[in-house]
Amino acid sequence: MFYANTHATHRPYSADLRQVLSLAAGHAARERLSTWSQLCAHSTPAWSLPGLAAALGIASLNVKDESKRSSLGSFKALGAPNALINLVLRRWHSKGWSARDLFAGRHADALRDFTVISATDGNHGRALAAAAQSLGCRCVIVLHARVSAEREQSIAAFGAEIVRIPGNYDASVAEAARLAASNGWQVVSDTSYAGYEEVPRDVMQGYGVLAEELLEQAVEPFVCPWTHVFLQGGVGGLAAGIVSHFWERFGARRPRFVVVEPEQADCLLQSAVQGQPALATGSVDSVMAGLACGETSPLAWRFLQPAVDVFLTVSDAQAVAAMRTLATGQHGDAPLVAGESGAAGLAGLQALVAQSEWREAAGVDACSQVLLINTEGATAPGVYEELVGQAAETVRVAQERWVAAHRIESPDKSGPSA
Repeated sequence: MFYANTHATHRPYSADLRQVLSLAAGHAARERLSTWSQLCAHSTPAWSLPGLAAALGIASLNVKDESKRSSLGSFKALGAPNALINLVLRRWHSKGWSARDLFAGRHADALRDFTVISATDGNHGRALAAAAQSLGCRCVIVLHARVSAEREQSIAAFGAEIVRIPGNYDASVAEAARLAASNGWQVVSDTSYAGYEEVPRDVMQGYGVLAEELLEQAVEPFVCPWTHVFLQGGVGGLAAGIVSHFWERFGARRPRFVVVEPEQADCLLQSAVQGQPALATGSVDSVMAGLACGETSPLAWRFLQPAVDVFLTVSDAQAVAAMRTLATGQHGDAPLVAGESGAAGLAGLQALVAQSEWREAAGVDACSQVLLINTEGATAPGVYEELVGQAAETVRVAQERWVAAHRIESPDKSGPSA
């Protein structure tokens, strides 16, 4: 389904939004996160895929590759850890602790009785568990029935205590809130609700690091290198974090934003149709596990309603096809490891360009310069191999050979020519 957002505007970034998410706060988040050993010291690459761009009938295509963010394998390594550090610094503000010392575990004795909890489909919980282990605090993760044993094991490996419930992601969010209230624990979630916005704000601010990395090498500081940015949906946290950065920097000259969701987890599209945060109309369950969310984050919606130009849904089959397109590098481009949710942006772009009416409405043409975010690698290697037909390691080897053959700069450094 395709929906052109009638509430989207191209105006300067407002002061009230800047009080929530800002370039300055985003830069501070990046500085904090740079002290965590679990993250790579360099920016993630932004691959250029000219062969695929030509096949899609656009001028250029870049893919920001978060599979290389850390051993955690996804962009979530930026959100929960930033929120957790800020939460601890606020709670113990009189101590004068630093992010560097906290991440190094130097205050673990003081934090051993501090417990954080969150619901997850996999990646967010893994990132929170890893950060909690570094700080030395206790972590409880609530998983719903559809989360695979493979993802559960990867979270438990960081010392998190697992709570399993029936139902879907939204049910796990409710259970995490209930357990927190009953036990005096602290929820660390990217989903906001009444009375709970401070932590989700910090999660979204961490995601803005992606945009800062992308734009720090822009040739013209006040001209966006891309005409269109495709972003994954979910509850809206990632999209809000990136939209806010681009919008504040470029104002009325911001790029067009397209948000992509699973067709059965279309809460953001439904929010656009109804003009307010809404629920998904489908079963929510999707192979795109990280996007299988049924309820919009109200805080994220404050940014998305006025800034996202198009909301688009894709099928699970389209997402899997996009995973295979990236894995094979079939148009002569570098092979990329993109997980089920990571390939959703490409699936949306492929669906859009296949419909002439959608292309025209979104302003996508032969001059368009498109940015995608590969939000995750093979965070569930068994699922990845089953869907793509080859192991993630096989794709990574093919990528290394491609890099060597083309003699480009190491893909472990960000830049539009990677």
